[in-house]
Amino acid sequence: MRDGGRLAAAIEILTDVETRHRPVKLALKAWGEASRFAGSKDRAWISGLVLDVLRRRRSLAWRMGDDSPRAAALCALHVLWNWPVDRIAQAAADTPHGPGALTAAERAALAQPGDLADAPAPVRGDYPDWLAGSFERAFGAAAALEGEMLAERAPVDLRVNTLKTDAGQALKALAPFDARPSGVLPNALRMAAPEPSVRGQSLEAIPAFSKGWFEVQDLASQIAAEAAGDIKGAQVLDLCAGGGGKTLALAAAMANTGQIYAYDSDGRRLADTVRRAERAGVRNLQVRSPVYPDALKGLDGQMDVVFIDAPCTGTGAWRRHPDTKWRLKPATLAQRQADQDKVLDHAVQFLKAGGRIVYVTCSVLPEEDEDRVAAFLTRHSDFKAVPATDDAGIAQHMTPDGYLRLSPYSSGTDGFFVAILQKTN
Repeated sequence: MRDGGRLAAAIEILTDVETRHRPVKLALKAWGEASRFAGSKDRAWISGLVLDVLRRRRSLAWRMGDDSPRAAALCALHVLWNWPVDRIAQAAADTPHGPGALTAAERAALAQPGDLADAPAPVRGDYPDWLAGSFERAFGAAAALEGEMLAERAPVDLRVNTLKTDAGQALKALAPFDARPSGVLPNALRMAAPEPSVRGQSLEAIPAFSKGWFEVQDLASQIAAEAAGDIKGAQVLDLCAGGGGKTLALAAAMANTGQIYAYDSDGRRLADTVRRAERAGVRNLQVRSPVYPDALKGLDGQMDVVFIDAPCTGTGAWRRHPDTKWRLKPATLAQRQADQDKVLDHAVQFLKAGGRIVYVTCSVLPEEDEDRVAAFLTRHSDFKAVPATDDAGIAQHMTPDGYLRLSPYSSGTDGFFVAILQKTN
């Protein structure tokens, strides 16, 4: 495909996302199925531009003085991809493939895009107006900067599976991908964010992946699992296990001692956990499926740790799922808060005296984080909050209350929150 055709396709997909409120993944898939002529490079280019526009939708509209998908795509090529105005004009006017020649207003806006210095914080940070108060509570004067960093492309983080190998061996296997130590956790590796218009190499294609030597997992997610502490020989329940990413991280920390139980209220999310665990060499895992009425029978009062990767808005993962920030509504936030209260209360029955709840969200909103912990402690006087970590390299990200708050700006990770709640009686 020529540049004009690619640009037109990106605008078409963005319009589909905006007018039909469709997840971008589905919109890209639908376009691809209807456009069999597009090659893998074309699809990578189009997907890259669409995602970059969604990351910066508000600031691009501000710069152009126009909030249409077309204006945002044109501005993204100039501001984010560093295309000269003449190249953009040539692509747009490419008959019959391009989206149509630039107007005089578009050319003028591209030649001198609006300055963001005087824009409101939600515009500079590319987040919805209704979340401005939440961002200010979480980040204070840095709210716009935190939002801006949540609009960047994310690096690819890997967790070395210590049940199968060590960081040195994994780095050798990943040499073609230029993986580097994270500098934070000894078994966390990082690769730079891929270029938006280029299809990256598949990690799953190398033998080391099939052998279970590593898992793709954001550094913040790895830190959250580390916050469970020394759990060798322990009884651990992963109460919202989902696809099993943190389950596998916890199992590796346990070194196949003790017992870890994986449960999720949506049994479909557990479907891949057993296969992933086998590849990773995990031998101390029991998957408890909700299809059985008494799935958690026998666990009451038996757990040293209940790990809760709580259902949340996912605001901390906007770098990877940029369309979700524009589809998020106040009603969804309210529902997630109710879900979080429910799962926290559910966890209590499984803990033995002195046991700990590790409460985790991939959200940066205090309503889902500190507020939920405070409400829980009000309901359960036999629990207390304890520091989330004693690791000096990570403790710098603790709040005054001893919770961990991670973000792209402060820690170079996705946005995460971790609280440790200990049963005192």
